[in-house]
Amino acid sequence: MNSNSHGMQAMRRVSGLAVFLIATVLLRGNVSNGAGGALAVPAAAPGAEQSLAIIVNQSNTVENFSMAELRKIFLGERSHWPNGRRITLVMMDPAQPERKVILREVYGMNEKDLNQHFIQGVFTGAVFVSPKTLGTPSEVLKFVFNVPGAIGYLRAGDVDGSVKVLRVDGHLPDDKDYKLRMQARAGKP
Repeated sequence: MNSNSHGMQAMRRVSGLAVFLIATVLLRGNVSNGAGGALAVPAAAPGAEQSLAIIVNQSNTVENFSMAELRKIFLGERSHWPNGRRITLVMMDPAQPERKVILREVYGMNEKDLNQHFIQGVFTGAVFVSPKTLGTPSEVLKFVFNVPGAIGYLRAGDVDGSVKVLRVDGHLPDDKDYKLRMQARAGKP
């Protein structure tokens, strides 16, 4: 790896940490879930388990999805929201631990199988568009905020009031029965 690559990785880490810290300070431990309630920002203790939030644009009327419905959306098997708007899936960069949780819990695939699924799906016409890949939580937030049909995921602590958090199987990320969880790495929020 050259020094430029190391510099970009360091900037991504600092950017993610900055978003988390700003959200925590400005929102005083709470973020809007888009349904009038508050979603507690989990403490970022090293090694602590954290939840991933499934996020959509604030204008989206959907509030809850089953894990099966979520899987269909993420696989590209469902292309439109109930209001007719096209779904735009945004995913984190393959190097990000959040993506690994989504691959395991939502897709039930590894990275190679996911790539093959979208290549084959686009080729056969079963899938119209592959997911958009972004590198940082702030890029995902900005994209979902700006694209009415967007859906993505972030650590719950990276979410702010600019997007809406969906319930999965009736649960929000701070509920004990929520399924999308990851083990935080030491020194990382």
